[in-house]
Amino acid sequence: MTTRVARTVAGSTAALTAVVGLSLAAAGPAAAAESGSWRPYGNTNPITSSSSEWRCAGTIHIETDVLAQVCAVRASNGNGNGVQGAVIVRNERSSSYRATAAMDLANSSGYLNEWICSSSGVGANSWSVCFGRTINHAAPVNSAGAINGVSLGISPSV
Repeated sequence: MTTRVARTVAGSTAALTAVVGLSLAAAGPAAAAESGSWRPYGNTNPITSSSSEWRCAGTIHIETDVLAQVCAVRASNGNGNGVQGAVIVRNERSSSYRATAAMDLANSSGYLNEWICSSSGVGANSWSVCFGRTINHAAPVNSAGAINGVSLGISPSV
């Protein structure tokens, strides 16, 4: 496991620790991460419904009927320099699924930033995406991510 993925998994675990009421001081890396934001997509695939360019790692089975993947996303509008990390969750269950996600962005020179989306319910039979803040960056970037402490690997560069 790479240092980036280990750091992302550690950050996700720390966020889970904070949710259950333990001290953030003991949580470690998550305290420095920015907050990401969840966006529900219902039954619409977030990649195929977007005009942005998505580069994603393979889909991981997190639990029965719950799948996730980490992606680096580049905006298709403006100068194309808007990039962000994303964790896609597909819940194929008939009930909601609680998820805490974390991802970062990095380029060939190193780490750019990290985001955590606090625990949220992913609706039954639906897609939800945890997005990091869009940053202005012309060079290729990739994203390492995790959900509920499970590593999603590292996306290809976009």
